[in-house]
Amino acid sequence: MATSLSQEIAPHLPYLRRYARALTGSQASGDAHVTACLEAIVADPSVFDRSHGVKVGLYRLFQELWHGLEIDDSPLPEDTDFGERTARDRLAAMPPESRQILLLTTLEGFRPEEAAAISDRTVPEIHDLIATAVAEIDRQIATRVLIIEDEPMISMDLAEIVESLGHQVTTIARTAAQAVRAAGADTPGLVLADIQLADGSSGLDAVRDILAMFEVPVIFITSFPERLLTGQRPEPTFLLTKPYDPNAVKAAISQALFFRTTASLDA
Repeated sequence: MATSLSQEIAPHLPYLRRYARALTGSQASGDAHVTACLEAIVADPSVFDRSHGVKVGLYRLFQELWHGLEIDDSPLPEDTDFGERTARDRLAAMPPESRQILLLTTLEGFRPEEAAAISDRTVPEIHDLIATAVAEIDRQIATRVLIIEDEPMISMDLAEIVESLGHQVTTIARTAAQAVRAAGADTPGLVLADIQLADGSSGLDAVRDILAMFEVPVIFITSFPERLLTGQRPEPTFLLTKPYDPNAVKAAISQALFFRTTASLDA
């Protein structure tokens, strides 16, 4: 039995809705634009070009109808996740086309060749737009970092990783008390924290005290992950185990700063 056009499109609609939401900044606006795209296909199926595949064709039509779509700046609901609000702000600051290409190649997983077909660009232009988007993210997320770590070699290594990403290390604290004082004196934009510290104090206690003062992303890097992975309370989003992979630390830093995901350490 021949597959109908609606059956071919249906599996891709959840992903197109996700893309539209990320692009416009709200579910209501994104869904409205997806609906309009589908209505255009119903009105004239010939507008739907499947020469590059159904999914690419669907996204290509979406792009053709709403090229240069702007972020919806209407207020988000109060219960919107902090990371989602921050991500929308980050994306809104990018040039519209760079934003679109970044989302197509990262969120949606299209290859540069597919993104070129969707956006009617050349592959070299796609690479340039991705580079522009990445540079803008790097500019936005450059911040000051507090490192809570009592082992000198590890703290030096973490400082090198942080600085290689364009960030500045404010303080390397060896105890919980030092960490809290440092955070109070110079508010960091990110905290990298070990759990067990030099004087027997706890990085967990330090982070709790810091989060009581202000909201900040936290990445735990520890030899004792079981102290956080208990299943008894909310667990941190970013938890790396020693010995760590430097690339994993870099990825966690970029992700935490882009979404500004904070730790959850409620007792």
